[in-house]
Amino acid sequence: MKKIVLLCANGMSTGMLMNKMRDAAAQTGYECTINAYAISQAQSVAADADCVLIGPQVRFEMEGVQKLLPGIPVEVIAMTDYGRLRGDNVLAMARKLIGD
Repeated sequence: MKKIVLLCANGMSTGMLMNKMRDAAAQTGYECTINAYAISQAQSVAADADCVLIGPQVRFEMEGVQKLLPGIPVEVIAMTDYGRLRGDNVLAMARKLIGD
C-alpha cells in the first residue's frame, strides 16, 4: 500500500484536501494511505513515504524537505488544485510521482 504524505504550515489546512484525495482514491480503487501533517514533522512522519506533497503556502520549504527526505519524491501542490480542493487532480499528481 502506498503512503502519501501532505505537509502544510500546521497540518490543518490540508485536512479537507486530504479527505477529497481519500474519496478519489476510494472511487478508483487505489489503495493508499493519505495523511496531513505540519511541515515541522516531515522527517518523523515521511521517512517511509512513497511521495510527499507540500501545500503551496509553504512552497519555500521544499528544498529543506528534499534534504531531509533523500530519495523520496517531493512536489508542491498546484495552487488552483489546492484552493479548489481538487482531490482527484492532487491524487493523480501523487500517483505520477510514485510511478503508478
